[in-house]
Amino acid sequence: MTAANPIRVLVADDHPLLREGIAAVLAGQADIDLVGEASDGREALECFRQLRPDVTLMDLQMPHMNGIDSILAIRGECPDARIAILTTYRGDVRALHAIQAGAQAYLLKSTLRKELVETIRSLAAGKRHIPPEIAADLAQHIGQQCLSPREVEVLQAAALGYSNRDIALQLRITEDTVKGHMRLIMDKLRANNRTHAVAIAVQRGVLEIGTPL
Repeated sequence: MTAANPIRVLVADDHPLLREGIAAVLAGQADIDLVGEASDGREALECFRQLRPDVTLMDLQMPHMNGIDSILAIRGECPDARIAILTTYRGDVRALHAIQAGAQAYLLKSTLRKELVETIRSLAAGKRHIPPEIAADLAQHIGQQCLSPREVEVLQAAALGYSNRDIALQLRITEDTVKGHMRLIMDKLRANNRTHAVAIAVQRGVLEIGTPL
């Protein structure tokens, strides 16, 4: 792309300051044009439909529709869409889900100043961009056992401060069953205790803190 025919970019993130920061960085690039902004996943989908940008920068966690669901919707309508995930997290589960949904790039917000512009240019040129640390996380954890849906429920309840007895009541299972789930969870995550298990699960994107049961 050239200044006469710039790369058209859409950014979707629910934090205005981040969008402003991205706009400021891109304003100095003659070959890149920020054509639209969205503050949630649904708005991102509508903006994409209207603008058909060359590259979309998509936050993972947004109201109404999260980034991964928005990617799936966009790619369902436009399989050639070029999309980069914007996230604070380097959790391998989020990365894997984003890539499986169709994202071709994974940008940590902490590295935007250094990598944003070149990532946009790479995507527009048909290339992919997965940071080495994300690729390393994927390689490290890809062979590990995943938590079952029930184990995620149990760990989410533990993250919210519920005791084993309370978890059993909430999920309508026995307290011994809860204890069994917790043992398996800690084994799969290689955690020392339930607090450690919650921390690992949040880091890897298995849990979202604050998500209700």
